[in-house]
Amino acid sequence: MTSTANKGTFQPDSDVHITYEDQQKINRFARLNAKLEDLKDEVRIKENDFQSIEDACDDMELFDDDEKIPYLVGEVFIYHDLETAQKCLEEAKKKIQQEISELKDKAKEVKETMSDLKSHLYGKFGGHINLEADEE
Repeated sequence: MTSTANKGTFQPDSDVHITYEDQQKINRFARLNAKLEDLKDEVRIKENDFQSIEDACDDMELFDDDEKIPYLVGEVFIYHDLETAQKCLEEAKKKIQQEISELKDKAKEVKETMSDLKSHLYGKFGGHINLEADEE
């Protein structure tokens, strides 16, 4: 046999057997990866909402104290004085910060689970499996 054969190259007819449990782990990894992307999207949306509230707070500093400010609740605008509107926005900011924190915690848990699955699958299949996300 010649020494020109490359070590580590994929050989389609190699003896890689995937058990049912392995396939379940691969499927779970894929589902977790999709969930992680959804969580990242939700965090971006919440961060944009937070920035919008910050901008509204900055704009409200220009208003007079006796001016009535429309505040959207559901589908209806309710008019508040400046102090009440500022309190409502501060409460909304706290709520969004809490939601962002919870989403990031969930994302961290998903990443840890994915890391465990990745370690197991790469340990078993080595270069015969690719679990890395495609970067665009």
